[in-house]
Amino acid sequence: MNVIDCIKTRRSIRQFKPDKIDHSMIDSIVHAASFSPSWKNTQITRYIAIEDSSLLGKIADEFTRNNNSNIVRQAPMLIAVTFVKGRCGFERDGSYTTKKKDRWQMFDVGVACQTFCLAAKEHGLGTVIMGIFDEDGITGLLNLPKDRELAALIAVGYPDIDPEAPKRKPVEELLEYR
Repeated sequence: MNVIDCIKTRRSIRQFKPDKIDHSMIDSIVHAASFSPSWKNTQITRYIAIEDSSLLGKIADEFTRNNNSNIVRQAPMLIAVTFVKGRCGFERDGSYTTKKKDRWQMFDVGVACQTFCLAAKEHGLGTVIMGIFDEDGITGLLNLPKDRELAALIAVGYPDIDPEAPKRKPVEELLEYR
């Protein structure tokens, strides 16, 4: 699959088959995502693959809500996407490099998440990136070190649905030349 086809056909998948995912496949996907660009090549994104059903159940029942709970409950794997704090957007002395301050951290994690999802698509897996969850609760459950922050959750599995592409805005609305 070429990259344009991958971009155009990747969907947010919210229903998965119960099939387990081979660890070598996730290793390959994270390896591909490691090539995502990052601020001064800081490579701050880290991944935690959660496949233990009791952990998934606890996250679904206690730390997510609405449709995200349903997604987590039936996904065979959940990726907790974290980042190393204090590196991206900072100078060596700890001061901010730009007016964006530490917002570059989330920018870099977002790029890495999309790269992860495209690599997963290439491997026949579906994904959905979720941002509505109890950050403190999951941080405590996963016992994240103080220098790490939870940025997103990505449900991963073999798709049990094949949704159509939502309507896209025309290029004329998205782009201007000056």
